[in-house]
Amino acid sequence: QVQLVESGGGLVQAGGSLRLSCAVSGRTFSSYAMGWFRQAPGKERNFIAAINWSGGDTDYAASVKGRFTISRDNAKNTVYLQMNSLKPEDSAVYYCALRRYSASVGRINSEYDYWGQGTQVTVSS
Repeated sequence: QVQLVESGGGLVQAGGSLRLSCAVSGRTFSSYAMGWFRQAPGKERNFIAAINWSGGDTDYAASVKGRFTISRDNAKNTVYLQMNSLKPEDSAVYYCALRRYSASVGRINSEYDYWGQGTQVTVSS
């Protein structure tokens, strides 16, 4: 059974930084692309960042490009999201996800087959 467990969320002031982690168990982690999404109250879950199986290809939503960095450590079965220059509008529940059938980056929610439970990020102004 595949499990994804996020950690690292919390409360931070605007301009601050957080690093989210997502630990994956139950599958050969290095074979699959991973993504981060977020969902604010009353809004849809939106794509934030994705990384391919090797870490050699990444993709970002325009709203976070240049501020957020996705990375992975295949030896630790973990994907990270470094978030810098945080803004109040970045406040949301952040989810990591795994693409079961592809090693390439993807932006669409339905392309991902396994999801974590989410971790709350709150940015105060």
